[in-house]
Amino acid sequence: MKDTLFIDPAAPPEDFQFSTKVAEVFDDMLERSVPFYKETMAMAASLLATFVAPHEIVYDLGCSTGATMIEIARRLPNRDLHFIGVDSSAAMVEKATLKAEIYSKTKQLHFVQADILNFPLHEPAAIILHYTLQFIRPLQRPDFIRHLHAALKPGGLLLVCEKTISHDPGFNRTFIGYYLDFKRQQGYSEIEIAKKREALENVLVPFSSSETVELLQRAGFDHVEQFFQWFNFSGFVARKSEAI
Repeated sequence: MKDTLFIDPAAPPEDFQFSTKVAEVFDDMLERSVPFYKETMAMAASLLATFVAPHEIVYDLGCSTGATMIEIARRLPNRDLHFIGVDSSAAMVEKATLKAEIYSKTKQLHFVQADILNFPLHEPAAIILHYTLQFIRPLQRPDFIRHLHAALKPGGLLLVCEKTISHDPGFNRTFIGYYLDFKRQQGYSEIEIAKKREALENVLVPFSSSETVELLQRAGFDHVEQFFQWFNFSGFVARKSEAI
């Protein structure tokens, strides 16, 4: 379904939530709101193909409707990876499960409704955090990332895609302007853009790229690289050291 959640100018403002009505339009919302969304999924698949052995476990935390897992599974048909998607939204998990059934991926993909902050992880070879960390309270992020680092197998990957900020006011305004132009090009009206920005205020709290790298390094990741950037959107890969 097409995302028209914020099209009514008379609708009262409310904080953004991952509700049933959001789940219904979320795939369209992502493709029209996240620059190079499909390309970053393809890049994630390439990294998993290179660094993760066949038959391993991959978690997608904050998996929403399962789009990333389904696309990666489609791109890596011979790796026989076992994907586990975790999301706190029942509506998102329900839609993800239905999509896996439609695409005949239920043997590879499993979805769980749970709080990702305390969900037990069983020695994954990789963890995907695509546009998830930005919704976790900043004070909770260090412990959360340390938990992920501890859970990963030696040599395991953490893939993080995020909306980011620049601490240079001029660049930050410019990059935000480019992003608003992108949303206009995707067919969003000025009212929709303004109302969604208001809904996400204090719900989505982005870090800068340097802050994200520092967060990963302090959690114990010795190898951190930024593999993607489009103005105020970034992708990072962190690798846990091999066992000595």
